[in-house]
Amino acid sequence: MQAKEIITDELAYPPKFGSPTALAIEAGDFVYVSGMIAWDTERRIVGVGDVKAQTKKVILNIEAALRAANLSLKDVIKVTFYLTDIRSKDAVWEVRKELFKDCRPASTLVEVVHLVDPLALLEVDAVAYRGR
Repeated sequence: MQAKEIITDELAYPPKFGSPTALAIEAGDFVYVSGMIAWDTERRIVGVGDVKAQTKKVILNIEAALRAANLSLKDVIKVTFYLTDIRSKDAVWEVRKELFKDCRPASTLVEVVHLVDPLALLEVDAVAYRGR
């Protein structure tokens, strides 16, 4: 099995900004999406101070990475949410339910002190399966 990097113009491409990471990697029937924050294509935070707006943008970023691999949110089998304030979890779940309406992936939620961008309120990574 050979791993393949997933690239799309819909997202801020890490190497363009000096990062050594990939947006997503396809390995066999699995796609591993790197941690996404609410960046637009120029690495500007969408929804500064608004956890619902950031959650929506993060999940849409995951969806864009999956679309580049010919998958969708319904193919997601695992997500990990990293929140800078655990008290925002209810707002995050509300948006999550709205956007992940076609599936219920396994999930982990962790509170963290900092993320890569100080304006980011959450980061989410995901695993999708091409056979779901």
